[in-house]
Amino acid sequence: QVQLVESGGGLVQAGGSLRLSCAASTTIFSFTLMGWYRQAPGKQRELVADISSGGRTNYADSAKGRFTISKDNAKNTVYLQMNSLKPEDTAVYYCNGQLFGSISYWGQGTQVTVSS
Repeated sequence: QVQLVESGGGLVQAGGSLRLSCAASTTIFSFTLMGWYRQAPGKQRELVADISSGGRTNYADSAKGRFTISKDNAKNTVYLQMNSLKPEDTAVYYCNGQLFGSISYWGQGTQVTVSS
């Protein structure tokens, strides 16, 4: 079974930065698409950013210009660099990997808290 493990969350002041990492137990070449989602209390899980196997990126409007998704194939890791963080970015961030055939795997999540 594929495992995705997120790390890098924490507490940061508004305007600060964090880099989240998602380490996969298998080669990330297996995934047609990998992405970061977040879920705040009482809200639905939403897409933040994703990246295709070919390296094409996609961002939510709220993330565009502030967040950058990237990957290191050699390390089987996907990153989310988050800059200019805002309190509304506070959420549990989840890594998602989609295999061919739309089979998805989720990490356990990492908490990001942005204080004013």
